[in-house]
Amino acid sequence: MTYEEVLAAARGNMGPCKACPVCDGSGCKNAIPGPGAKGSGTVARRNYQAWQEIFLNMDTICPMEPVDTTCTLFGQKLALPVFAAPIGAVETHYGHLLNEEAYDNAMVQGCREAGIAAFTGDGLSDSFFETGCAAMARQGFAIPTVKPWSRERVFQKIDLAKSMGATVLCMDVDAAGLPFLKNTNPPSGSKSVEELREMIEYAGVPFILKGIMTLRGAKKALAAGAAGIVVSNHGGRVLDQVPATARVLPEIAKAVGDRMTVLVDGGIRTGLDVFKALALGAKGVLIGRPFVTAVYGGGAAGVAAYVQKLTGELKDAMEMCGVHTLREITGECIWKP
Repeated sequence: MTYEEVLAAARGNMGPCKACPVCDGSGCKNAIPGPGAKGSGTVARRNYQAWQEIFLNMDTICPMEPVDTTCTLFGQKLALPVFAAPIGAVETHYGHLLNEEAYDNAMVQGCREAGIAAFTGDGLSDSFFETGCAAMARQGFAIPTVKPWSRERVFQKIDLAKSMGATVLCMDVDAAGLPFLKNTNPPSGSKSVEELREMIEYAGVPFILKGIMTLRGAKKALAAGAAGIVVSNHGGRVLDQVPATARVLPEIAKAVGDRMTVLVDGGIRTGLDVFKALALGAKGVLIGRPFVTAVYGGGAAGVAAYVQKLTGELKDAMEMCGVHTLREITGECIWKP
């Protein structure tokens, strides 16, 4: 199954999502429910465009050796430094072709078989988190992602995830901006450093905080004891008029990257984008919307087709830029005018 076949199969089956040839946010704009961004709908497009404005330094005067895209992140060896981002409430946002259980099973299985890993999602219904944990228990390594609920509810979800084999956990703290989290009972929303530290210590496993967009926020995550962060604006879905993740990544990675694992998401679509993210200081990336399209268009096989595309593109960029391992991808690989 090719990626073009995956896109063709997905079109017409994903609600507001049009499975565009280039997933740049222009086709869905501010479609929520759906895959769009909040308010003006421009943040998702800004995320994508920022990667297009970064250029690579080609260098083919080097030994002709095979390139190695493998890495180890959070104790797991991966075929390339890519994770599927956590997605919840797929029926609400992407249509009824798949329910949460079918989506999570296909995503976690497809990522495992392709040599990468998935973050699983959460939502207003506890069942959203539970199906992701169940898929992890059946299929192998995944990273359950809990939303910033009340202390008691987060602890309950940590207990569930660990009982089903989770060895790494995540919280998308920026989900405090999602409308459905407002006015929940008990209250949910933003968390202080002290509250996060208590949750991370309770978890007792490496804990990632997703939704960091400033150096100040990264330092707070470090103070809370996070093992890693995801530089992310939630695909533009939680706040309008914020910068692209590619713009804020270098400062954050330079300041804290030797003390925690820095990942990034937002508008990353190709293996070349993955290369650029590593050159800007990230250790890996999360990709959201295109993986959803891959599952809707081909299930686990669709995920494999997309990962194969990413791998080929990343290898080609490495070969043409004269690097043979991911460690060699540095800021020198980026063109600076």
